[in-house]
Amino acid sequence: MRRSISIAAAAVLAAAGFGGPAHAAVEGSAATCRVYAGSVTADGAHTGGPTPNTPGGTTPGVFAPGTVRISTTFTTNPNVVGADIAGWVLQGDSLYQRKYSITTEGSIDPGWPNDLQRIGGGWTNFTALEVSQYEAAGSPARTTAYGLRNDGMLFRWNVRQGTWSRTGSTPGFASVKSMALISKTRTYDTFLASTRGGALYTIHVPTTSPMKPVVKVVRSRTWQGFEKLIASKCGQYGTWLLGIDKDTKAGYLYAVGHANGLSTVIQGLGKVQGTYPDPVYFRWAGVASVDPLNGE
Repeated sequence: MRRSISIAAAAVLAAAGFGGPAHAAVEGSAATCRVYAGSVTADGAHTGGPTPNTPGGTTPGVFAPGTVRISTTFTTNPNVVGADIAGWVLQGDSLYQRKYSITTEGSIDPGWPNDLQRIGGGWTNFTALEVSQYEAAGSPARTTAYGLRNDGMLFRWNVRQGTWSRTGSTPGFASVKSMALISKTRTYDTFLASTRGGALYTIHVPTTSPMKPVVKVVRSRTWQGFEKLIASKCGQYGTWLLGIDKDTKAGYLYAVGHANGLSTVIQGLGKVQGTYPDPVYFRWAGVASVDPLNGE
């Protein structure tokens, strides 16, 4: 299935278009902004994964049917025959890292690594999971994971060579419904989070210990409908935000200015044509060195 839509945008965005089975691509006069929204289907396929020659598609057989309930961002890195894919998922009570390679046609390449590695158990009560991978010239690379438990406790881990080491936790996030990573720098990560009551917040988490997030209200109402938020960089300090309402299987796109509490500019760009019927959605991204996020 393919989707297309044309929306009137702000002065800096002269035209907008969406395409592909599971991603939204919006082109502006000054820059091209895209949110690559991937999914895990009910039968365990990956959708929307860009390869060097194909902007999106479906890769069957990535997971056993019905096993994945939460997914982090998945990265895609071109190789000589297609792309290497990697990310983390929750299946039942366990955390796994999934790595595989695909051909340019989108099928799993049996001649390259194809691995589902169990990291550990104890994840039954977690409702959100994301991994921030930061790499920039002159700064040490880091991989930092965040998990939200259903009692409102937000946890943080350092990830190194497959080992997850807890580096902090903090309570107070029981109302959060969805979290999208919008900034990753040498010294902090920032999420946009919607709540069941309809508010939209930024959660700014310094990399220092002890873990002390700074929370700011961005909007006080109307955001309760989204079970999933997916964000990508747009412009120097902006964010392209896709909100997915699983009840109606609909997606809505927003242009979000540099995050600054209630002063943050948010422009609704309308409903994405087509539907979002899959049980799990996530963001496709390039590897850390080519995936900047600086929305705050």
